[in-house]
Amino acid sequence: MDSELNVTYITLGGYVEVDKYRYLYFVIMLTAYILILCFNCTIVCLIWMHKNLHEPMYIFIAALLINSVLFSTSFYPKLLSDFLSEKQVITYSTCLFQFFMFYSLGGSEFMLLAVMAYDRYVSICKPLRYSSIMRKRTVTVLLALAWLVPACEVLIQLIPYASKNICNFTFKGIICNSTIGRLHCVQSNVHNIYGLVVFVNIMILPVLFVLFTYIRLFIVAYHSSREVKRKATQTCLPHLIVLISFSCLGAYDVLLLRMETDFPKIIRFVMSLQIVIYHPLFNPIIYGLKMKEIYKHLRRLFVRTVYVLPIDSWVKL
Repeated sequence: MDSELNVTYITLGGYVEVDKYRYLYFVIMLTAYILILCFNCTIVCLIWMHKNLHEPMYIFIAALLINSVLFSTSFYPKLLSDFLSEKQVITYSTCLFQFFMFYSLGGSEFMLLAVMAYDRYVSICKPLRYSSIMRKRTVTVLLALAWLVPACEVLIQLIPYASKNICNFTFKGIICNSTIGRLHCVQSNVHNIYGLVVFVNIMILPVLFVLFTYIRLFIVAYHSSREVKRKATQTCLPHLIVLISFSCLGAYDVLLLRMETDFPKIIRFVMSLQIVIYHPLFNPIIYGLKMKEIYKHLRRLFVRTVYVLPIDSWVKL
């Protein structure tokens, strides 16, 4: 439907019993958003503050967590507003923005995991050449590519959407994803093929690269000393856990559009919430608990907060 200002509004039809559980949804989502910001920003700050964490591996982890914060911030304000609104609607331009952020930052997640896999491979399989390969300039270039390549590819895919005519004004979801094409009067086969190419470039190829790299890495570690095996397991396991969990969420998006699977409304709603809650909250917990150096600094921070501050207050009294 079009307003007097020629702004196209889309009805978000993916919400389930929002009128009945409006405030419950709002409290849950607000709590999740605050936790996401606190957990991710805490680890990023620890990496920034402590010089022993100024290594490529931890810099890439910080970039991954910043990516999660950007991803969450792109969707949570609108979700919180929808839960408190009588009608859940979105402008078409905002929908396009959500589409861009969803796939550019989602693609950056896979690219960053691929970069982290390469870093671990060089560290374990070529330790004597690690400092010469993973220089500051190399790290900067890899980070730039991880964010710019998906953004550029998704932007090219997005530009034709801006001029397309809309015939369907009800979107079956709460976040504008790949099914946005079903709103258009005419669907382009060329555009669908390009979307598939983008999907392969920003998801399939990075996942295959990570799997290939870790297979090579574990083969080398298997024939090496116990210390090398321990290092490989300790540093690579968190990356694999994050990769598997995010790949499962990516597979849902593929089933949703490419196979034109018609999921029940409740499943769409739950899976959409999983994407914006589970993964951004999951990343800092995994890296905070599984990465030894980060866990040590987190533990010191927790002990200092719980025990030192009360003692200082008693001294002042």
